[in-house]
Formats: sequence, C-alpha cells, structure tokens
Amino acid sequence: MSDIRLQIAIKEESSHLFKRCIRKLLESTFILRDRDEKLYQFASRESNRQDISEYLRMIGFDVVVEEKTGVCMLTASEEDADTVGLKRANVVTFSTLQYHLLLALWKVYLENLGYSEGNFVTKGDLIDKIKSYDIPLTRAELNAAFRLFKKYSLINFDDSEEGEDMKIQLYPSLQFGWDLAQFRAVAQEYLKEETEEAGEPEKTGEPGEGIIPEEFEEEEE
Repeated sequence: MSDIRLQIAIKEESSHLFKRCIRKLLESTFILRDRDEKLYQFASRESNRQDISEYLRMIGFDVVVEEKTGVCMLTASEEDADTVGLKRANVVTFSTLQYHLLLALWKVYLENLGYSEGNFVTKGDLIDKIKSYDIPLTRAELNAAFRLFKKYSLINFDDSEEGEDMKIQLYPSLQFGWDLAQFRAVAQEYLKEETEEAGEPEKTGEPGEGIIPEEFEEEEE
C-alpha cells in the first residue's frame, strides 16, 4: 500500500468555509445550492472541490458535484470502494417503508418540477399521495421518516409548523438517496404487486383502504 500524503493549502480567509463544508458533508452527506448556497458555491468551485476531495480521500471518501441539480455529495472513494469497513461507511439503511415514502416523494418532486421556484408539497397532499399508493405508514412512522430525511438534506420543513398545511420542500438530492440493492428490491415489489393485480378481479373501494386514517390525525404524545 502506498503512503498517504496530504498536499493542500487552504488560505486563511477560506479555512472557515472549508471546515464547514467538510463537517456538513460528513454530517448530512449533501450540500445543496437551494439550502446552503454559500457553502455550495464554495464547494463547487473547482480548486476548492479538489482540496475537499484530497482531504476526504484520507478517510476513504470523495466529493461529487452535480452542477445541473445543484447538489454536492459525499461518496465512497473509488480507491477504497472494496476496502472492508469503508465501502458502506456513509450509507444509511432506510427501512422498506421509508423507501416506499422516498419513492412517493420523488414522484411528487417530478410532478412539481418547473412549476414554481422551489419544490414544495403540503403535508396533507403528501398524506393523500401516500394513501393512494397504499403505503401502510402510521403518523409516528411518517414523522420519524421526515426527521431522518431532513437530517440528510433530502427534504426541509419548519419544525414549528404543524398540521396538514405544513409545507415540505423537496430537494433534488432525493434522486441520490438510494441504496441500489434495496431500491431494486422495493421496485421489484411494486412490479410484483402490479402483475398480481392485473390478474385479479377488479377490487371495490377507494385507494388507501388499507391505511388507517386516524393514525395520521392523532396527536403525537
């Protein structure tokens, strides 16, 4: 194995932003133009990106900038992709229900794309979408998923807002928040369900009958 050498020179006036970018990436994986414009502009500048990548490669990571969507993201370094203990070091394992919710959020994001500045959905509209997909998600599970997705800069909302009118901002980082193996498993489950339904008699009732509406409406203890 070759020696690890770190050769970067950060100007004093840039050191604070450099440290903030590193910590933000390690904490939440993404730096977004729509959420942290100052940090994004710093990290996306070619010279700064190279310095950040050089630093992160010391611990098995790298940084990728998607300029079209305004997403700067932490990834596993290609040099350490097969190193035991590092390959999945920055991968969060979502539950199957959370992956179902991610799919619903991504679909809403695509439906709203280009209609206005920012990409927002109200909590009430999102709950209706969840019901239409027959995702058996309780209110407590939904709120827990929201907090987790916000932590990793997939969505954003005001913690002081409550109720169905609460606005949720959807970020383009949603498209990068997948573990491919688990994504394929969830997608195959959808495909299987659609195939089975195609061969069954038409069902009566409204979409989302498998959901318990009161689970979304009860007050959180």
